[in-house]
Amino acid sequence: MTATFAPYASAARSFAELVHRIPADAWDGPGLGDWDLRSLVGHTSRSLVTVSTYLQTTAEREDVTSPHGYYERVTAAALGIDPEAVLERGRQAGRDLGDDPADAVDGLVERVFRDLDGVDDRLIEVIGGLGIRLYTYLPTRTFELAVHSLDIAGALGISLELPDDVLADAVALASRIAVASGHGPAVLLALTGRTGLPPSFSVV
Repeated sequence: MTATFAPYASAARSFAELVHRIPADAWDGPGLGDWDLRSLVGHTSRSLVTVSTYLQTTAEREDVTSPHGYYERVTAAALGIDPEAVLERGRQAGRDLGDDPADAVDGLVERVFRDLDGVDDRLIEVIGGLGIRLYTYLPTRTFELAVHSLDIAGALGISLELPDDVLADAVALASRIAVASGHGPAVLLALTGRTGLPPSFSVV
Protein backbone atom coordinates (compact mmCIF):
# COMPACT_ATOMS: atom_id res chain seq x y z
CA MET A 1 0.00 0.00 0.00
CA THR A 2 1.45 3.37 -1.02
CA ALA A 3 1.42 6.69 0.81
CA THR A 4 -1.52 7.68 -1.38
CA PHE A 5 -3.71 5.47 0.79
CA ALA A 6 -2.32 6.66 4.16
CA PRO A 7 -5.33 8.66 5.42
CA TYR A 8 -7.73 5.88 4.43
CA ALA A 9 -5.54 3.30 6.13
CA SER A 10 -5.36 5.45 9.28
CA ALA A 11 -9.14 5.85 9.29
CA ALA A 12 -9.66 2.10 8.86
CA ARG A 13 -7.31 1.24 11.72
CA SER A 14 -8.87 3.86 13.99
CA PHE A 15 -12.36 2.51 13.26
CA ALA A 16 -11.27 -1.06 14.01
CA GLU A 17 -9.73 0.03 17.32
CA LEU A 18 -12.93 1.86 18.22
CA VAL A 19 -15.07 -1.21 17.57
CA HIS A 20 -12.95 -3.13 20.08
CA ARG A 21 -13.97 -0.56 22.70
CA ILE A 22 -17.71 -1.23 22.31
CA PRO A 23 -19.14 -3.00 25.38
CA ALA A 24 -20.99 -6.25 24.78
CA ASP A 25 -24.24 -4.80 26.12
CA ALA A 26 -24.17 -1.71 23.86
CA TRP A 27 -24.76 -3.30 20.45
CA ASP A 28 -28.56 -3.16 20.64
CA GLY A 29 -28.52 0.36 22.05
CA PRO A 30 -28.99 3.66 20.19
CA GLY A 31 -26.75 4.35 17.23
CA LEU A 32 -27.73 7.07 14.78
CA GLY A 33 -31.27 7.98 13.76
CA ASP A 34 -33.21 4.77 13.11
CA TRP A 35 -30.08 2.63 13.37
CA ASP A 36 -29.08 0.83 16.54
CA LEU A 37 -25.36 0.72 17.29
CA ARG A 38 -24.82 -2.56 15.45
CA SER A 39 -26.42 -1.12 12.32
CA LEU A 40 -24.34 2.05 12.57
CA VAL A 41 -21.14 0.02 12.88
CA GLY A 42 -22.31 -2.17 10.01
CA HIS A 43 -22.96 0.85 7.82
CA THR A 44 -19.53 2.23 8.68
CA SER A 45 -17.89 -1.08 7.83
CA ARG A 46 -19.23 -0.73 4.30
CA SER A 47 -16.48 1.84 3.71
CA LEU A 48 -14.15 -1.16 3.92
CA VAL A 49 -16.37 -3.60 2.03
CA THR A 50 -17.14 -1.33 -0.92
CA VAL A 51 -13.48 -0.62 -1.63
CA SER A 52 -12.73 -4.34 -1.87
CA THR A 53 -15.88 -4.91 -3.94
CA TYR A 54 -15.38 -2.04 -6.36
CA LEU A 55 -11.75 -2.99 -6.95
CA GLN A 56 -13.14 -6.01 -8.78
CA THR A 57 -14.87 -3.75 -11.32
CA THR A 58 -13.71 -1.68 -14.26
CA ALA A 59 -15.62 1.37 -15.45
CA GLU A 60 -15.79 2.37 -19.10
CA ARG A 61 -15.75 6.11 -18.44
CA GLU A 62 -14.92 8.60 -15.69
CA ASP A 63 -18.20 10.12 -14.52
CA VAL A 64 -17.00 11.58 -11.22
CA THR A 65 -13.73 13.53 -11.20
CA SER A 66 -13.46 14.77 -7.61
CA PRO A 67 -14.30 13.53 -4.10
CA HIS A 68 -16.74 16.40 -3.55
CA GLY A 69 -18.29 15.66 -6.92
CA TYR A 70 -19.05 12.18 -5.62
CA TYR A 71 -21.31 13.71 -2.98
CA GLU A 72 -23.14 15.67 -5.66
CA ARG A 73 -23.76 12.60 -7.82
CA VAL A 74 -24.11 9.79 -5.29
CA THR A 75 -27.12 10.59 -3.14
CA ALA A 76 -30.28 8.62 -2.55
CA ALA A 77 -32.30 11.34 -4.28
CA ALA A 78 -29.99 11.60 -7.30
CA LEU A 79 -29.88 7.83 -7.79
CA GLY A 80 -33.57 7.26 -7.01
CA ILE A 81 -32.81 5.06 -3.99
CA ASP A 82 -35.48 4.58 -1.33
CA PRO A 83 -34.09 5.92 1.98
CA GLU A 84 -35.57 2.85 3.67
CA ALA A 85 -33.33 0.70 1.47
CA VAL A 86 -30.30 2.61 2.76
CA LEU A 87 -31.44 1.97 6.33
CA GLU A 88 -31.93 -1.72 5.66
CA ARG A 89 -28.52 -2.00 4.00
CA GLY A 90 -26.95 -0.70 7.21
CA ARG A 91 -28.97 -3.13 9.31
CA GLN A 92 -27.93 -6.04 7.10
CA ALA A 93 -24.29 -4.96 7.26
CA GLY A 94 -24.60 -4.99 11.04
CA ARG A 95 -26.05 -8.49 11.00
CA ASP A 96 -23.25 -9.60 8.68
CA LEU A 97 -20.71 -8.76 11.39
CA GLY A 98 -21.89 -11.82 13.29
CA ASP A 99 -21.29 -12.77 16.90
CA ASP A 100 -17.87 -11.09 17.11
CA PRO A 101 -18.16 -7.74 15.29
CA ALA A 102 -14.70 -6.56 16.37
CA ASP A 103 -13.07 -9.64 14.88
CA ALA A 104 -15.17 -9.27 11.73
CA VAL A 105 -14.10 -5.65 11.28
CA ASP A 106 -10.46 -6.63 11.80
CA GLY A 107 -10.89 -9.15 9.00
CA LEU A 108 -12.43 -6.54 6.70
CA VAL A 109 -9.51 -4.18 7.36
CA GLU A 110 -6.96 -6.91 6.61
CA ARG A 111 -8.82 -7.82 3.43
CA VAL A 112 -9.03 -4.28 2.05
CA PHE A 113 -5.36 -3.65 2.83
CA ARG A 114 -4.46 -6.79 0.87
CA ASP A 115 -6.69 -5.72 -1.99
CA LEU A 116 -5.11 -2.27 -2.13
CA ASP A 117 -1.55 -3.54 -2.02
CA GLY A 118 0.20 -2.57 -5.24
CA VAL A 119 -2.97 -1.25 -6.90
CA ASP A 120 -2.67 1.77 -9.18
CA ASP A 121 -5.18 4.55 -9.78
CA ARG A 122 -7.59 2.41 -11.73
CA LEU A 123 -11.03 3.41 -12.96
CA ILE A 124 -13.65 1.60 -10.89
CA GLU A 125 -17.44 1.44 -11.00
CA VAL A 126 -19.35 2.47 -7.90
CA ILE A 127 -23.01 2.61 -6.92
CA GLY A 128 -25.25 3.85 -9.71
CA GLY A 129 -22.84 2.48 -12.31
CA LEU A 130 -20.72 5.63 -12.09
CA GLY A 131 -17.06 5.52 -13.02
CA ILE A 132 -14.50 7.09 -10.67
CA ARG A 133 -10.77 6.81 -10.12
CA LEU A 134 -9.69 4.84 -7.06
CA TYR A 135 -7.66 7.79 -5.75
CA THR A 136 -10.77 9.95 -6.07
CA TYR A 137 -13.01 7.42 -4.32
CA LEU A 138 -10.79 6.68 -1.31
CA PRO A 139 -11.06 10.17 0.26
CA THR A 140 -14.84 9.72 0.35
CA ARG A 141 -14.36 6.53 2.36
CA THR A 142 -11.91 8.26 4.70
CA PHE A 143 -14.59 10.90 5.23
CA GLU A 144 -17.28 8.30 5.96
CA LEU A 145 -15.06 6.37 8.37
CA ALA A 146 -14.15 9.58 10.19
CA VAL A 147 -17.68 10.96 10.53
CA HIS A 148 -19.27 7.67 11.53
CA SER A 149 -16.49 6.81 13.97
CA LEU A 150 -17.34 10.07 15.73
CA ASP A 151 -21.04 9.08 15.56
CA ILE A 152 -20.22 5.76 17.22
CA ALA A 153 -18.14 7.40 19.94
CA GLY A 154 -20.94 9.90 20.53
CA ALA A 155 -23.52 7.12 20.83
CA LEU A 156 -21.32 5.41 23.40
CA GLY A 157 -20.53 8.61 25.27
CA ILE A 158 -16.77 8.06 24.95
CA SER A 159 -13.97 10.24 23.63
CA LEU A 160 -12.28 9.55 20.33
CA GLU A 161 -9.15 11.13 18.91
CA LEU A 162 -9.04 10.59 15.18
CA PRO A 163 -5.59 10.58 13.54
CA ASP A 164 -4.50 14.01 12.33
CA ASP A 165 -4.26 12.94 8.69
CA VAL A 166 -7.80 11.57 8.82
CA LEU A 167 -9.21 14.75 10.33
CA ALA A 168 -7.30 16.94 7.88
CA ASP A 169 -8.65 15.01 4.88
CA ALA A 170 -12.21 14.83 6.22
CA VAL A 171 -12.44 18.51 7.15
CA ALA A 172 -10.92 19.56 3.81
CA LEU A 173 -13.43 17.42 1.91
CA ALA A 174 -16.33 18.78 3.99
CA SER A 175 -15.29 22.32 3.05
CA ARG A 176 -15.12 21.43 -0.65
CA ILE A 177 -18.56 19.83 -0.47
CA ALA A 178 -19.85 22.99 1.22
CA VAL A 179 -18.47 25.19 -1.58
CA ALA A 180 -19.82 22.91 -4.31
CA SER A 181 -23.28 22.91 -2.72
CA GLY A 182 -23.38 26.70 -2.30
CA HIS A 183 -22.77 26.73 1.45
CA GLY A 184 -19.16 27.92 1.30
CA PRO A 185 -19.70 31.46 2.63
CA ALA A 186 -21.86 30.26 5.53
CA VAL A 187 -19.30 27.62 6.54
CA LEU A 188 -16.39 30.05 6.23
CA LEU A 189 -18.14 32.63 8.39
CA ALA A 190 -18.99 29.99 10.98
CA LEU A 191 -15.43 28.64 11.08
CA THR A 192 -14.08 32.14 11.65
CA GLY A 193 -16.53 32.95 14.43
CA ARG A 194 -18.64 35.46 12.51
CA THR A 195 -21.92 33.56 12.57
CA GLY A 196 -23.32 30.22 13.62
CA LEU A 197 -24.80 27.50 11.47
CA PRO A 198 -28.48 26.51 11.60
CA PRO A 199 -29.44 23.53 13.78
CA SER A 200 -28.85 20.19 12.03
CA PHE A 201 -26.94 21.90 9.22
CA SER A 202 -25.07 19.39 7.07
CA VAL A 203 -23.02 19.52 3.89
CA VAL A 204 -24.04 15.95 2.97
